[in-house]
Amino acid sequence: MQTDAPIYIAGHRGLVGSAICRELIRLGFTNIITRTHAELDLTNGSAALDFFAEQRPEYVFLAAAKVGGILANNTYPADFIGTNLAIQSNVIEAAHKHDVARLLFLGSSCIYPKLAPQPLHEDSLLTGPLEPTNRPYALAKIAGIEMCWAYNRQFGTRYLAAMPTNLYGPGDNFDLANSHVLPALIRKAAIAKKSRAPEMVVWGSGTPRREFLHSDDLAKGCLFLMNLPDERFDEMLSEDIAPLVNIGTGEDITIRELAHMVARTVGFEGELVFDTSKPDGTPRKLMDSGKIHAMGWRHEIELEDGIRRTWGEVKDLFG
Repeated sequence: MQTDAPIYIAGHRGLVGSAICRELIRLGFTNIITRTHAELDLTNGSAALDFFAEQRPEYVFLAAAKVGGILANNTYPADFIGTNLAIQSNVIEAAHKHDVARLLFLGSSCIYPKLAPQPLHEDSLLTGPLEPTNRPYALAKIAGIEMCWAYNRQFGTRYLAAMPTNLYGPGDNFDLANSHVLPALIRKAAIAKKSRAPEMVVWGSGTPRREFLHSDDLAKGCLFLMNLPDERFDEMLSEDIAPLVNIGTGEDITIRELAHMVARTVGFEGELVFDTSKPDGTPRKLMDSGKIHAMGWRHEIELEDGIRRTWGEVKDLFG
């Protein structure tokens, strides 16, 4: 990508989009296009088409999505599938209509079957049942991958789907009602510390294993992909294989170990109590990131350091 190329980041205020914005600015890109939801409702197809016609972006990072943890997915399943299908359908169609050179669609590791072999390889897509607690969201993201693949085959577009592992970092959602596990643990630990509570309750048994990637590392991975030479980029757009690449660290940790790591970082010294009446979700989610590792990208921020950075950014709000 040329530094003056018009680049649209859909979802620039979110965890992923904001990290991509920061990385583009750090690298000297000068023509970054953003719109808030109030300025552009991407669930409105006509509005999306008009926006692309006016702005003519050359590259698109499709990071806009309705996201949340287990509780939010269980409570609002219709919202999760409907909103995400609308956003990605409208953006991908508008990108095609207005000749976007490359598009990167951001998905989620929950696209893979609940009991798929670990680590999760791109080939595991659609090989078994999904985790029920986030199936509507996962199906929407699978549809986004299929749309990228279908548009590439039918129209010769160059759309790639990136599946990051569990993310955390600046701009994360710390609302206990609908956040993901790591920000939820940070918020819980902060509340428990401030109130001098003797214990902190953690959902589930603590035995599931999860992989975590700092959003700044993901942003670097996304730009790495979008900046690949044409030949290497096009190698991932085969007609026979989904245009899909995992982005992760290749390392995982139990939720119990994670909770203790967060408690140490925040400074909560009470007891951790694991509520086994609450769902665990998928037993393990470790991504096989061999494809992007073989191309030369690797994460830089280790988990404990990343948690310290994240806590440093929010402790004045919660501490």
